[in-house]
Amino acid sequence: MTISSGQQGPLYLGIDGGGSKCRVVIVNADNQLLGEGLGGPANPLRGMKIATDSILTATQQALTAAGMTFNDMSRLIAGAGLAGVNMPQYFRLFSEWKHPFAAFYLTTDLHIACIGAHNGGDGAVIIAGTGSCGLADVKGRLLDIGGHGFPYGDNGSGAWFGMQLVHHALLQQDGLEPSTLLSSLLCQELCVSNSLDIVSHFMHATPTVYARYAPLVFSAAEQGDATALAIVAQGAAFINEIALKLFELSPPRFSMIGGLAYKLVPYLDSKVQQALTPALAAPEYGAVWFARQQQALLTAAVAAQS
Repeated sequence: MTISSGQQGPLYLGIDGGGSKCRVVIVNADNQLLGEGLGGPANPLRGMKIATDSILTATQQALTAAGMTFNDMSRLIAGAGLAGVNMPQYFRLFSEWKHPFAAFYLTTDLHIACIGAHNGGDGAVIIAGTGSCGLADVKGRLLDIGGHGFPYGDNGSGAWFGMQLVHHALLQQDGLEPSTLLSSLLCQELCVSNSLDIVSHFMHATPTVYARYAPLVFSAAEQGDATALAIVAQGAAFINEIALKLFELSPPRFSMIGGLAYKLVPYLDSKVQQALTPALAAPEYGAVWFARQQQALLTAAVAAQS
């Protein structure tokens, strides 16, 4: 869709910044989609410059798609849900960012995922992507679980599955575990033939790199590989525990999102599977909803003081 830079009225930018990629949308006051963009990782744990560059790259793409220019960036009222800003030091860093937007309202990627999944209503959501975490928002009560970061957290995530893949493939290569498809699948994917080459490839791997190979675990599990099935069962158990904890708040809706969600669902407990409902909107639209809400609150506060 192409919209001229003469578009009137407020323009909203919704930013969903995860550990692997950053998605953005630009919409007008009528919630009409004007443009979309995609950038790299927007988790400040990877570095503020990487995160801000990813946001700006994605935003420029969206502006171009909307038939707008770089200068129009200053017109955008931005809502941003970013991985990593649940950590106070990173929230502070991003809050101090000299951004180019008309306004910049910051929250977590988990929060906007829940807002989007339930169109601003009560509910719970689990993200199973590069990382893993869950949040329930019911009658003003918030419960968030996980999101502590890889490798000490994010169990059942793409990064976690990728690391398990490497770990067990190396054990099999050393003859310390039974034969497993994981080793041959990984070697085939990397075009290598020995453990030293595997170690060399992952020596400085980021969570994004580990997550890239997570589907190999599910591929091996689908072929009946015992080691892969055990890993999938362990990962699914982590996600089950998050879901059951969120259910303690009795959310009226529950959704799962993220690149790994659809692969995990068949391995989850029946109670969790039966509670699943489709997400009503993507997280970047949840970020737009958040921006509108925060802008309205600010406007009301200013009006009350005048």
